[in-house]
Amino acid sequence: MGRSFRIVGGEVYDPANGINGTIKEICVENGKIVESCSGPAEVIDASNLVVMPGGVDIHTHIGSPAVNAARGFRPEDHRHMHFSSKPGLRSGVGATVPSTFATGYLYAQMGYTTVMEGANAPIGVRHTHEELIDIPIVDKGLYIELGSNEFILKFIKAGEMDKAKRYVAWLLRSLKAYGIKLVNPGGVEQWKYGKDVDSLDDKVHYFDVTPRQILKTLSWINESLGLPHSIHLHANRLGTPNNYLTTLDTMRTLEGSRLHVAHAQFHSYGGENWGGFCSKASEIAEYINTHPNITTDIGQIVFGDATTITADGPWQYRLYKLSKNKWYNQDVEVETGCGIVPYTYRENNFVNALQWAIGLELFLLIRDPWRVFLSTDHPNGGPFYLYPWIIRLLMDKPFRDEMLKRVHKRVASETILSSLDREYTLSEIAIISRAGPARALGLHHKGHLGVGADADITIYAKDSDREQMFEHPVYTIKSGETVLRDGEIVASPDGKTLFVIPPDVGEMDPSFKTEFENFYTIRYQNFPIDIEDIPHREAIPVGAPR
Repeated sequence: MGRSFRIVGGEVYDPANGINGTIKEICVENGKIVESCSGPAEVIDASNLVVMPGGVDIHTHIGSPAVNAARGFRPEDHRHMHFSSKPGLRSGVGATVPSTFATGYLYAQMGYTTVMEGANAPIGVRHTHEELIDIPIVDKGLYIELGSNEFILKFIKAGEMDKAKRYVAWLLRSLKAYGIKLVNPGGVEQWKYGKDVDSLDDKVHYFDVTPRQILKTLSWINESLGLPHSIHLHANRLGTPNNYLTTLDTMRTLEGSRLHVAHAQFHSYGGENWGGFCSKASEIAEYINTHPNITTDIGQIVFGDATTITADGPWQYRLYKLSKNKWYNQDVEVETGCGIVPYTYRENNFVNALQWAIGLELFLLIRDPWRVFLSTDHPNGGPFYLYPWIIRLLMDKPFRDEMLKRVHKRVASETILSSLDREYTLSEIAIISRAGPARALGLHHKGHLGVGADADITIYAKDSDREQMFEHPVYTIKSGETVLRDGEIVASPDGKTLFVIPPDVGEMDPSFKTEFENFYTIRYQNFPIDIEDIPHREAIPVGAPR
């Protein structure tokens, strides 16, 4: 952490500070970017190289009870990728669901330094923290899934909004979490009775509350607590034909409030059934373009094997029936659910090829790169370490056209992808993979190279093949320490766990402990996580209530 060095001669892309390819010196001291080094400093010569902030992944699934269940559910996946142990490094396996050490190394090998675990049942967060602590190099945080939490539903039914707010604040504080996630609000609870919700106004069994009420309540709580990130939403009816109408209804419901729509590609479908399946990317993109309160990550699919993991149990059952693959289903007491289905995306399958095109249409049609972020919804749309392939598709129109000719022939005629000439610039790539996600997360010391930022830096060799360029950084630097040089991991420091401390909004009622122990299989006092259980940590400030 005491290392002092200068990066000189590099072509710097730091869009948060308005720097677009300028040759600029970057000074680092004690893990932070500084105006100038206070004494003699090592020099890294970045002449003819590209310098960017370290990558920030706003939505990925890398360590949780669900992810670990997927590893056990797919032993065949372990054969496809191996990391051998060597001095200072650990072994690892897994292609679509890598083990913890492999996950950290694979992110660092792309130049990523901060990642956010996308969905966690509160009861499983202790396990999640243990996995995140295991993942080397990258900083990380987690969202807790509350969209079908029975205490939340109970409070909404009774109109006890202040109790709901105190409960969410207690959860965030107790679990050292970063933000609020909703998955198929109300639908996961319905699945416990073999059902789903078909609209935002369907009533959830027993509680008689609707997805619309859940959305509004948790959005209000999020804003009133001043959390740095908006609510993070996996909308209702993921993956089903004509779900774009539900997506539009959802965004209109929260008009004027901050909202992050996760994996938008899976929510941009038209057609009354699979026979009429079609793209509605234009409609979704147009709404996002005219509503600056919304950010999104795409959930771009990549062809090949994937492992779908989600709390959205009814969707996983439908996918199991469609794919005829094996299926894992779990009811998570009081809180949510879990489903796992292996899946293979095929170029010659019309639906899969159209999904691929829809994701790219969204990337190319959403005009503001500060509000659209790179993701595959790893591992649902494919492995995160294939981001460089997606970057090439975005930056290289001829390559995109070549791929369009390879996939199912109907896709070219049934989408507008071939007519979209836009090619992302290096600055725009730096935004969608670094500066934009950091800003949306409220991580003001991430995603940029200004004075005071964490010294998370990636240096790439210029290459007209953008996939090769972003796949093989020359350097990855994490908190001022070189962790990758010339494609090889050379150090494996511990990353920090990022979490929020919400404001004090009052204690839970004394009766809550009794209710908790009546419905949970664990004791109340064993639920909170001690701060000492997270050895490398950083609390992120909350803002004023909005």
